[in-house]
Amino acid sequence: MKTKVFIEISTYGFSAYTEPNKLDYSCIGEGKTVQEAIADFNDSYEEIKSYYLQEGLPFQETSFEFYYDVASFLSEYCKAFSLAGLERITGISQAQLGHFLHGRRKPSQKTIHKIQEGVERFAGELTALKFA
Repeated sequence: MKTKVFIEISTYGFSAYTEPNKLDYSCIGEGKTVQEAIADFNDSYEEIKSYYLQEGLPFQETSFEFYYDVASFLSEYCKAFSLAGLERITGISQAQLGHFLHGRRKPSQKTIHKIQEGVERFAGELTALKFA
């Protein structure tokens, strides 16, 4: 079974949490970086698993797929992509991306899809590269 884990910007930095009502338990992680939030999330999962086993309770194993909201993606990857570069990749203006990054606006589902497609297309181009 796969469970969605959502990564969002929080007051502490980033948070990671399981989708609601999918499991009999839930996990959350926090950190100053996405990597710290995911590590804390994984620790939370292992602690819950250990507790269930100690108490003799049935534990539903799962694997996780991590989903970024647009603001956390932009914040995390702004070191690798400038907003100008992301504009070229996605077709969404730098100004609009900046609004998403700073939480002034939330993207529509159509815009999220456009960002996803642009990033996936760019990733495909990068993985197809061969250096001589």
